[in-house]
Amino acid sequence: MSKAIQYNPNYPSIADLRTKARKRIPRFAFEYLDGGCNEDTNIVKNTAEIREVELVPNYLSEHRASSMKTELFGHIYDAPFGIAPVGLQGLMWPKAAEILAKAAFEHNIPFVLSTVSTSSIETIAEITEGKAWFQLYHPAEDSVRDDMIKRAEVAEMPVLVILSDVPTFGFRPRDIRNGLAMPPKMTISNMVQILGKPNWALQTLFNGQPNFETLKPYMPKGLNLAQLGKFMDETFSGRLNEEKIKPIRDMWKGKLVIKGIANEVDAEKAIKLGIDGLIVSNHGGRQLDAGESSIKPLSRIAEKYGNQIEVMMDSGIRSGPDIARSLASGATFTFMGRAFMYGVAALGKQGGDHTISILKMQLQQVMEQICCQKTADFPKFLKKQ
Repeated sequence: MSKAIQYNPNYPSIADLRTKARKRIPRFAFEYLDGGCNEDTNIVKNTAEIREVELVPNYLSEHRASSMKTELFGHIYDAPFGIAPVGLQGLMWPKAAEILAKAAFEHNIPFVLSTVSTSSIETIAEITEGKAWFQLYHPAEDSVRDDMIKRAEVAEMPVLVILSDVPTFGFRPRDIRNGLAMPPKMTISNMVQILGKPNWALQTLFNGQPNFETLKPYMPKGLNLAQLGKFMDETFSGRLNEEKIKPIRDMWKGKLVIKGIANEVDAEKAIKLGIDGLIVSNHGGRQLDAGESSIKPLSRIAEKYGNQIEVMMDSGIRSGPDIARSLASGATFTFMGRAFMYGVAALGKQGGDHTISILKMQLQQVMEQICCQKTADFPKFLKKQ
């Protein structure tokens, strides 16, 4: 049975949660969450261009009820959206990954754990009874890759997501200015920021310093801050190609998804490699400021390949209407990262449940308004350009 919708009426939108989150956490943590790369062009474009999509309501048609339930990879989820992988979640709010995984499990939507989040594969699998997905940053060493995939398999995670859009780390001026690291560098500026957010500081003190929990078995003991960057550079080889994907496909018996597809050529390659799903994404505008917004390639890829592979989307989605617009444009499922992190940073343990609830309410209202009975019907309501 899915969890009943419960929410705090003081924060009825993701924008309200963002405003509250900004007030509750240190600036270096908020700017890591909120920022894009370079001039932030694409982070703005992502949401703006989703909102150029218009739906056409059918007010006089017969309509009994609308259902958000959506089947994906043989599982019927209670809504057509999930929680995208986000790195350093515990930096933004202590135990954020665990809070969101629990909320996702209770609401029967997918939670995707990032390799560089602050909770382990095993912990998240226990919280979600093996229903969470795992997103793999491609390791440079085959032995590390194989071991992480084996851990996800033992944890009975149904879906493995491999990341294609981080061949290099994005150039993010805010993070450079803030000296962002794990744990954060104790510059005078950062210490002043922490002292100004006593609730965050106390919660962090109580829960302990955040760490890359999934990566712990592969990290040298006693690693200091100066060595951490070198370790990350040496451990990951983000550039995917067909030769790197093939052994993963052979090894992983569950559903395999590539996240970060942004054009039709890569979509066709993925299909030929036996991939089960694509997440069309530009990494939330954090990698390539000069690229397209995600909604543009989504429409083309879904039209050309939607009958051959599951085409999903993330980047720029901030509301129930945004989910509806994305589904109408051809996505079968959607994911959000920032929206849920705003929720947890704003409301702590209640943040995951609250954010899922308001997105469900907003999406349900859109479906009832336009007389859309099921999520697969959304493309019928797309206004043709």
